[in-house]
Amino acid sequence: MSAAEAPVGGGGEPLRGPVRPSGLLDVLGVASVVLDSDGRIVLWSPQAEELFGYSAQEALGQYAARIMVHEEHIQLVGKLFADVLRTGQSWSGGFPVRHKDGSTRLVEFRNMRLLDDRGDVYALGLAADQSTVRRMEQDLALSERMVQQSPIGLAVLDTRLRYVSVNPALEKINGVPAEEHVGRTMREVVPLLDADALESAARRVLESGSPLVDQPTMGRTPADPDEDHAWSVSMYRLEDAVGTVLGVAASMVDITEQYRAGVEAEAARRRLAVIADASTRIGTTLDLDRTARELADVAVPELADVAAVDLLEAVVEGRRSTLGPSEPAVIRALAVRSEDGTDALRAADPPGQIARYAPDRLVTECVRTGSPVLVAQVKDEDLPRIARSPEAAVLLGRAGIHSYLAVPLIARGEVLGALDLKRTRNPEPFGEDDLLLARELAARAAVQIDNARWYQNARTTALTLQRSLLPSHPPVTTGLEVASRYQPAGATTEVGGDWFDVIPLEDGKTALVVGDVMGSGISAAATMGRLRTATTTLASLDLDPALLLEHLDKITLGLDHSIATCVYAVHDPHLRQCRIANAGHLPPARVRPGRAPELLDLPTGVPLGVGGVGFSTTTVDFAPGDELVFYTDGLVETRRHSLDERLDVLLSLLDDPARPLEEVCDLLLRTMHHPDNHDDVALLIARAQELA
Repeated sequence: MSAAEAPVGGGGEPLRGPVRPSGLLDVLGVASVVLDSDGRIVLWSPQAEELFGYSAQEALGQYAARIMVHEEHIQLVGKLFADVLRTGQSWSGGFPVRHKDGSTRLVEFRNMRLLDDRGDVYALGLAADQSTVRRMEQDLALSERMVQQSPIGLAVLDTRLRYVSVNPALEKINGVPAEEHVGRTMREVVPLLDADALESAARRVLESGSPLVDQPTMGRTPADPDEDHAWSVSMYRLEDAVGTVLGVAASMVDITEQYRAGVEAEAARRRLAVIADASTRIGTTLDLDRTARELADVAVPELADVAAVDLLEAVVEGRRSTLGPSEPAVIRALAVRSEDGTDALRAADPPGQIARYAPDRLVTECVRTGSPVLVAQVKDEDLPRIARSPEAAVLLGRAGIHSYLAVPLIARGEVLGALDLKRTRNPEPFGEDDLLLARELAARAAVQIDNARWYQNARTTALTLQRSLLPSHPPVTTGLEVASRYQPAGATTEVGGDWFDVIPLEDGKTALVVGDVMGSGISAAATMGRLRTATTTLASLDLDPALLLEHLDKITLGLDHSIATCVYAVHDPHLRQCRIANAGHLPPARVRPGRAPELLDLPTGVPLGVGGVGFSTTTVDFAPGDELVFYTDGLVETRRHSLDERLDVLLSLLDDPARPLEEVCDLLLRTMHHPDNHDDVALLIARAQELA
C-alpha cells in the first residue's frame, strides 16, 4: 500500500503504527489452531479460546481429538487429519465440535498442512462458528445481488475520490464500462456533468462524515451525449468497525422524468399565475387604449421582452374586416411594451399610428388566417417578414430578436387584430407552452378589447349626436356677453344628457337654459335633443318661466319615463332683471362687483317628468357687470366631498367679476371637474352689459 493509499481514521488523519484487524475478521471471530504430526495442540489463538471454551494453558499439549471431538467422530477426524498431513491437500467443511461446557457446536473448518524450516509437518486449522459464517455469506450474497441488479447506479470511491467499483446500473447511466471507471476520477469519466460540484460534495462527505442525500444534478453522459438528464445523488462515508475511513459510497438515481414533470408543473403554475393576473388587470375599464396597454403589461416580461397590441383599422372603426390572400393589413397600433432598449421600441409602430403591412408579413398572415404564427428561431431572412419596413428590420436585428410569436385576437368569431410578441433578452425560444399561454391571454383580452371597442363606438355615436344638438357658439344677444363649455365624461363613462342653450327673444330679451337628463348613452342624448327643441319652441311664445317648465314637464312625462332637471331664466336688459324658474336643478351663482358671490335662493322645484307639482318664478336683479353662472352637477359633485364643500369652492373661484368669461369657464373646468367624477358637464356664464 502506498503512502497515498494509507488508511485514515475517523478524523481524516492517517493511522500511525500497526493497523488493527478489519471489521470482517472481528465479526467472524476466526480461531487458529496448530497441531503437530501427532495431533497435539502446539498453538491456540485467543479466538480459539472463545470458540471452544478452553484456555491456552488447558489446550496446549493436549490431543485435539480428545478435547474437541465426540467419541463417535474420532475415527473420521483421525482419517481427515492423516490425509491432510500425507497429501498436503486442504480440507474444509462444517463439523460438530464439543465445547468445554459439554455442548456441541457446528463449526466451519479449513485445514491445511504447514512445513517449518526443518521440514517438520504441522496442521493448521482455521475455524469459525458456522451460523456466523452462514449469516455473513447470506449478507454478502444479498449485498452483491442488490448491487449488481439494482436499477440505482452505485459506486465506491477511495479516499482520493477515484472509482474502486461501480455496478452495472452506473455503467449504463455513464455509458462507460466498469473497468474504465476504476482508478479514475468523476471528472475523467463523466466530464459533461458538473464534476467539480460532485467532487467537492464527495470531499465534504469524506472529511465530515455527514451524508449528502438526494442532491439534484443536471448534465450529460456518454450514454446520451445529446440530451440533458437529471439525477438525484446521495453520498455516504465508508468506515470499518474501528472507524478507519475507507472512502465514499455514492448512489445515482435517474429522475429525468420527474424533473421534466416538475418543469411542466411549474410551467403550468406560471401559466395559471399569469392568467389569474390577466383576469384582474385586463379590462378594468372600457377604454380601448388602456385595455390594450393592460394586455401588453401582462405579457411583458412574463411571456415576452417586447409586446405590441395591434387592431385592424376597419375593426376600430366598427366595420367587419376580411382579408384576401393578396390584400395588405391596415393596422392601428394600440399599445407597445418593451423591456429592451430603444431599438426594439423604434422598430415597433408607436401607439395610435396606422400602418400598412404587406400580404407576406407574418402579422398579416396571422390576422388573415386567424391562426398563430410561431418562428422559434428567427434568422436574418425572417426579419423582413416580421418588421413593417426594411429600416424596422435593421432595428430588430440590432435589438437581438431571436424568437417571434403572433397570436390573433378573436372575439365573438371575429378577428380583431393580433398580439405580437418578441424575445430578445430571454434566451429561450418560444415553445408550445408559450403558445398555449399566449393564446389564452389573447382569448381573454380579445373579449375585453371587443367590449371596449363597441362601447367606444357607441359612445362616439352618442357624443356626436349630443354635440350636434348643442349650440356650437351661443348667439349674440342684446345686453349679454355669454360663454359656454360642454365637457363630456371620461372615455370609460357613457355620454350623459347635459345641455345648455341661449335663445334670443323679442324686445331684446334672452332665454338662458341649462338642463340634465338623467341616464346616459344615446337614449339620454336623444331625450336631451327633444327637450331642447321643445324649450326653444316654448320660449318663442314668451311664456313665464314657471309656465314654460310646466309645459316641459308634461312633454317629459310622455318620453318613456324620462326625468330631467332644468333651470330656465329670461333676461330683460331694459328692466335689468332676470326671471328664473327651477325644476330640481342646482341653483345658479350670481356674481356682482363689490359683493361676495352667492347662490341664488330659488325654490328648488321637482324634476321634469315627475308631474303634478307646480313651479314658481323668482325675479332677481341683474345689472350691467353682474354675472350668472349656470352649471350641471358634473361640475361640483364628487365621491369624496360633500356638495356644500364643492359649492363653496365654486363661489371662491368666482372672486373676480372682471375676469374674461372664457377664462372663467376654463378655470372652473380645470379646477372643479375631477377625473374621478364620471359625469359630463354643461357650463353657461352670462354677464349683463350696458345697452348701446
